Amino acid sequence: MSSAAVTPAARPRGLRPDWLNDPKVWRTEILAGLVVALALIPEAISFSVIAGVDPAIGLFASFTMAVTISVVGGRRAMISAATGAVALVIGPVNREHGLGYLVATVILAGVFQIVFGALGVAGLMRFVPRSVMTGFVNALAVMIFMAQVPEMHDVPWPVYPLIVGGLALMVFFPRITRVVPAPLVSIVVLTAITVAAGIAVPTVGDKGELPSSLPVPGLPDVPFTLDTLTTIAPYALAVALVGLMESLMTAKLVDDITDTHSSKTRESIGQGIANIVTGLFGGMGGCAMIGQTMINVKVSGARTRLSTFLAGVFLMVLCIVFGPVVSDIPMAALVAVMVMVAFGTFDWHSVAPRTLRRMPVGEVAAMVVTVIVVVSTGNLAIGVVVGTITATVVFARRVARLVDVTAVTDPDGGTVVYSVTGELFFASSNELVGRFDYAGDPEKVVIDLSAAHIWDASSVAALDAVGARYAQRGKTVDITGLNGPSAALHGRLTGSR
Repeated sequence: MSSAAVTPAARPRGLRPDWLNDPKVWRTEILAGLVVALALIPEAISFSVIAGVDPAIGLFASFTMAVTISVVGGRRAMISAATGAVALVIGPVNREHGLGYLVATVILAGVFQIVFGALGVAGLMRFVPRSVMTGFVNALAVMIFMAQVPEMHDVPWPVYPLIVGGLALMVFFPRITRVVPAPLVSIVVLTAITVAAGIAVPTVGDKGELPSSLPVPGLPDVPFTLDTLTTIAPYALAVALVGLMESLMTAKLVDDITDTHSSKTRESIGQGIANIVTGLFGGMGGCAMIGQTMINVKVSGARTRLSTFLAGVFLMVLCIVFGPVVSDIPMAALVAVMVMVAFGTFDWHSVAPRTLRRMPVGEVAAMVVTVIVVVSTGNLAIGVVVGTITATVVFARRVARLVDVTAVTDPDGGTVVYSVTGELFFASSNELVGRFDYAGDPEKVVIDLSAAHIWDASSVAALDAVGARYAQRGKTVDITGLNGPSAALHGRLTGSR
């Protein structure tokens, strides 16, 4: 009996993936991880300042988050690290109670995220409308750009030509070759120019001192009491929710860019595990980073967990081994990279005049509201919630207007049949009571719901109110045509007012 060759499709699960044998993929992932690591350093330091902690705390958090999520996360190639959103939420804990309480808050936030993931909270992402997702992406691009503005204000004049030069390199270098990511080339070239020419411009080293050793695990220095729990629980819950929302929105965006699917439940649980690990190593916590993820996926072309893992590893190697070299990188080089990321992230098609003319006004409004709220609050999670509420209200109003009631009286004049079409729910059923001629109708009234569906108790209550008004005039009402679910709901709730 001859042995059959094992085809890729028949290969058992658990064997090495095909990309491990592809040198091109390895090159792409390694270089992408290096570019992301370079971009993470100044951001992590900046977020440490926001949280009021030493720069090493933010850098340690970025290292442990990236390395851990690369193993346990649900979305390949997505970058998780210390973020501004988490820093803003957790900063007050450090200012009011100290670093020990901040670390304990991060660990508890991770526990909350694991619980939320196990409960299937990630499934709620399917209720985020496309218009809100577009607003989220556009707001993100605006925020990425706005975050670079301080680096371009009140700085030596050479910063500006360096930024322009960096942008030019990233635009034109890919036309020569794509073997090496253009952002990495831009960073290396601008660093070489400033060092060789002795140009005095702000550098990464000006942001803070880089760590010289690896983090050491340990428990937070807090009393393990109920009082401690009640102190940190509200902050931990806020960190968990903000972190999950940003991570799941980022994962959905990467799904769309790469045309692949990811497990949002695994990502939620993975974020929790990563935050627990980060807390045990004394980090400030974090979540998915949209800007660095766009560098990794959209600019550098990474698609595997390797780039995420290496981003964390390279971050520590660059800080500990090559600290003096990294400290000389001009901030202008990193600003140029992030400006290019902002430009590439923005959905320009969504704001084109032709698109705006064709889009329903309500969807445009939801997109604009999302952008305005995110930019004004600096919080992506709040913007998504407000945008989703706006889209929901617009949708409810639109569907409510589709309900119609038509009346046909029998030739003998003894019966009138009202035909109701559309979706009956709280927004549409409110006007239903006023669509009947209670005084002028004959003794027998039939309400035909064959072309309608009852969704909630408000609709059942409205039908009960119609029947009560006819009963006051000695007339009978017969409701017909209910489909199965509508009949079950009506039968359970009718007369319960």
